[in-house]
Amino acid sequence: MNFSSKLIEEAVNAFAGLPGIGRKTALRLVLHLVKQSPEVVEQFAQAMLKMRRNIRECERCHNISDDKLCVICTDRRRDQSLVCVVEGIRDVMAIEGTGQYRGLYHILGGVISPIEGIGPSDLNIDSLVQRAQAGEIREVIMAISPTIEGETTIFYLSKKLRDTDVEVSTIARGISFGGDLEYADELTLGRSIVARVPYKGGGE
Repeated sequence: MNFSSKLIEEAVNAFAGLPGIGRKTALRLVLHLVKQSPEVVEQFAQAMLKMRRNIRECERCHNISDDKLCVICTDRRRDQSLVCVVEGIRDVMAIEGTGQYRGLYHILGGVISPIEGIGPSDLNIDSLVQRAQAGEIREVIMAISPTIEGETTIFYLSKKLRDTDVEVSTIARGISFGGDLEYADELTLGRSIVARVPYKGGGE
């Protein structure tokens, strides 16, 4: 792709560096911005800078947040004793989109995967155990993608929580094995949360 402007080329390269954005889409976005007023483009750029500079991690659940605690953790209308454990932020958004869940979350930051060099110490596991030991949690729902790595992570977590008074459950298998939670349709995901079942694997 040849460009008559080095500035356009640099802007296209910047957009093309985003996940899921090809060079044609990047060019379309850049040409759209070129047609906008400098004020509109500056507002767009400032919003991105402000987001990147000020976004933080919730101290309790590790969700993205504007403050020390995210809006979900501070919402007293939610069940503070129910915690849904997920791999990442997009899983939270997927579950919230179902409208079927009104508890809190805990984001692990991934799953245990020896092949990729990811062990328990690389995930937000200790903080989950601390929340359970503090007595603030009644039930933990393991809403982790049903893969080999996901099942390994669920088994490990259930063992870590075994000495607490927390009930451990998993989402119902409306989600096919090997699938990613974030790509499940909202109806199936919502029903899987509601129809969760006690986890038996780690209590032996």
